[in-house]
Amino acid sequence: MLFTDTHTHLYYEQDAEKQAELMERCFENNVNRLFLPNVDVKSIAMIDALVSKYPENCFAMAGLHPCDVKDDYRSLLDEIYKSISVRKIYAIGEIGIDLYWDKTTLDIQQDAFRKQIAWAKDLGLPIVIHCREAFDEVFEVLESERDEKLRGIFHCFTGNVVQAKQAIDLNFYLGIGGVVTYKKAGLDVVLSEISLDHLVLETDSPYLAPVPFRGKPNESSYLIYIAQKLADIYGVSVEEIARVTTENSKKVFGI
Repeated sequence: MLFTDTHTHLYYEQDAEKQAELMERCFENNVNRLFLPNVDVKSIAMIDALVSKYPENCFAMAGLHPCDVKDDYRSLLDEIYKSISVRKIYAIGEIGIDLYWDKTTLDIQQDAFRKQIAWAKDLGLPIVIHCREAFDEVFEVLESERDEKLRGIFHCFTGNVVQAKQAIDLNFYLGIGGVVTYKKAGLDVVLSEISLDHLVLETDSPYLAPVPFRGKPNESSYLIYIAQKLADIYGVSVEEIARVTTENSKKVFGI
């Protein structure tokens, strides 16, 4: 059984011993593939350090998180783009639009989003989308960029059935994390109308821990609880969840 965490910030843990323990718990729970989203310039080195320690298990992305899109975003984008030529990455992410914290930066968030989508198309890479309280705005950009090169993952998908189907129609997989285990989230109802073939697993560690760890720091080894919830929803074994979602991750990332 092989699980893939398509979205984890495990590199935030900078204590070497604790980081090693986090990775060991992953291996104990068959979480052997971890994809690391970039959020800003300083996280590049943290990601690269973890990849160098676990080159068979950890895989890097590059991107500027929408919450880090401020007045100096163009220079930050330049720095992140320059890093791509000297390191192996498997996606542009996490990128997108976040209107939860700051609605005043929408214009520059949209600009940064479009620029990074262009990078992905030029490099033949998928994008990993962060979307918070911004489905309409994200879809507006994606529809205007729709072509055969546009593809990727809707990270931490929490939308409705219509939004799920629109994302899938745009050639995106839905990243399903701990929220699916929350009773009032309603994501289980949405997924009952969506094929497992369109899903990948993620934790967004250290955020959004699944039940029974809700409210506590998340970690990639907890992916098994998300998988168990999906097994319950789809009426299949956890092994089948692992197989299908890992195969989907390989289709997205090419590895």
